[in-house]
Amino acid sequence: HLYKIRLCCGILNRTGVGLSPYRMTDIFNQEFHKEKRRALRNDMPVAERKLWMELRGQRLDNFKFRRQFGISKYIVDFYCPSAQVAIEIDGDSHYETDAQKKDALRQSFIESLGIKVLRFTNTEVHENMEQVLEKIKECINAGRPP
Repeated sequence: HLYKIRLCCGILNRTGVGLSPYRMTDIFNQEFHKEKRRALRNDMPVAERKLWMELRGQRLDNFKFRRQFGISKYIVDFYCPSAQVAIEIDGDSHYETDAQKKDALRQSFIESLGIKVLRFTNTEVHENMEQVLEKIKECINAGRPP
């Protein structure tokens, strides 16, 4: 049972073999993030709120998503534990050089846990929601048996 929980939460190594030495609470939704995650949920940018309305309540192919989810020292905008997919919505601040370097490090770390990271811009969410949802569907359904 614990193996299934860890598998769903992405605590296998990149090859999918063997469990890491971490407990889920060592990596996901750590206590020190609690207030920050709550504040981020209560003050979501418009693009994030718009996408959340499409993801919440298992509306997208019956997958459960969590918003403002902690992964180690990072907080991702959305996370689907069963598909091991994180979704980031990038606003204007993400185009600055320092921000892009930080985003690359963050993404590399999250992907090292076996979690796929999808990135969309605010503009994509506002102007091409159907394409955004289609890309998310493709990614979350990729590991699903036919």
